[in-house]
Amino acid sequence: MEDLSQLQRISVWILPVIFAITVHEVAHGWVAKKLGDPTAQRLGRLTLNPIKHIDPIGTILVPGLLLLLGGFVFGWAKPVPVTWENLKHPKRDMALVAAAGPGANFIMAILWGMVAKVGMLSFTGMQWAAQPMVYMGLAGVAINIALMVLNLLPLPPLDGGRVMTGLLPGPWAWQLSRLEPYGFFILLALMVSGLLGRIIGPPFVMVQNLVFSLLGVS
Repeated sequence: MEDLSQLQRISVWILPVIFAITVHEVAHGWVAKKLGDPTAQRLGRLTLNPIKHIDPIGTILVPGLLLLLGGFVFGWAKPVPVTWENLKHPKRDMALVAAAGPGANFIMAILWGMVAKVGMLSFTGMQWAAQPMVYMGLAGVAINIALMVLNLLPLPPLDGGRVMTGLLPGPWAWQLSRLEPYGFFILLALMVSGLLGRIIGPPFVMVQNLVFSLLGVS
């Protein structure tokens, strides 16, 4: 996408970013509701209306700055509230609720890959419509895999940390949960040091290759 202007890059990325972040949070709330907690539904968070989920920093400022700087684009939305006391099996169900977000991102990566594939198949004679589909589809694959891999890091309060807390024996789960107040700062330190890219880079490439091979996208 290096040949795109700044305005074109924004137009290509804006919908994939908004949908990736929004559907990720809705998936948490939807699974929580299925497991007995209607908190997200009562607060109007089981909706694809992005306004209900926008975090000024994570949904607008951070992705916007990364686009302007030409970096890898990612972001986050306001977390969907979950009342764990309402869940039938709190420890297990919290892990399932946490896993729902990355799972939704994986499904969306496949769907955006299909958009790119359709664009590639339609390229001849319909370049005016096909090229935006290819660019937007590839952007959708990238942002959803990035969010999936990042959120699966076993670091509270990321989804991977909550999944691990649900899987580990009680004492170990408690020790891991104690990291939650420091999780954001640990993530920030990894990002600034460049270690975050080295950690999530290999699984990102692996999942991206899997999606492309499934769909026959080169």
